Amino acid sequence: MPASPSSSAQAAREAVAYRLRDLRKEAGLTVVQLAAACGWHYSKTSRIENALTGPSATDIRRWCAATHADDQAQDLVVQSINAESMYRQWRDQVRSGLRHVQERRGNVFRATEHFRVYSSGLVPGLLQTEGYALAVLRMAAGIHDMADDDSADAAHARVERSRIIHEQGHRFVVVIEEPVLHCQVADSDAMAAQLGYLLTVGALPAVSLGIIPMRARRVRWPEETFHVYDDRLVSVELVSAEVTVTQPSEIGLYMEAFEELRSMAVYGGEARTLILKAIEALA
Repeated sequence: MPASPSSSAQAAREAVAYRLRDLRKEAGLTVVQLAAACGWHYSKTSRIENALTGPSATDIRRWCAATHADDQAQDLVVQSINAESMYRQWRDQVRSGLRHVQERRGNVFRATEHFRVYSSGLVPGLLQTEGYALAVLRMAAGIHDMADDDSADAAHARVERSRIIHEQGHRFVVVIEEPVLHCQVADSDAMAAQLGYLLTVGALPAVSLGIIPMRARRVRWPEETFHVYDDRLVSVELVSAEVTVTQPSEIGLYMEAFEELRSMAVYGGEARTLILKAIEALA
């Protein structure tokens, strides 16, 4: 089994750190000697090599000069920049408001032909009703202590963005865990409307909706929610951040994981039965 998706950003940072450490060792330098050649305290060298501190472009160029590896500096600078951009704090993303986050992702949606979505906790945004989305986004605003709560506008923007499922040229494969149907993040009326919408949207020709039953014999454990956009981009939702993956080899791991999860799901009439049971449980 590949590593958990949440490790991708840290693994990318570590790859840079370990390569810098290897360059130091290949040059026959101690941590103290490398630090002296670069003009900083040896503790900084240790922090960089242990991926506790991300090196700047200048740091990397000094390091490569000290280890006589100037020809590798530019590649390492680019690799480091990509690693740091993979990990974006949610607080930074929502600084301009939740609505801005919804609208910003619209370009990615329009450019994608094949969506693969797996969710273990909530109904995916693409399939949310406005009432359900409002409850989820209000919760997000509270978690992130947002002084300017624009969750109502953001919910409307999310639903508008999701109209793409009715447009030609796109197809959607969505897999959710059965507990998603019973996770009551909204009031009963909003939950009933959301579950009813799943029955409707699941019947659309462009949408394949699979549900992994709680009693399913698992070949893979539940994962963090992730989205695969064609075969070029993966986004993974964590508590503290959104990880963006663009490395082809790592994207392949997510696609493999998605296929394993999809293989455990039920579709069509069996999926509808699970949704109807969840609606009945609201009564």
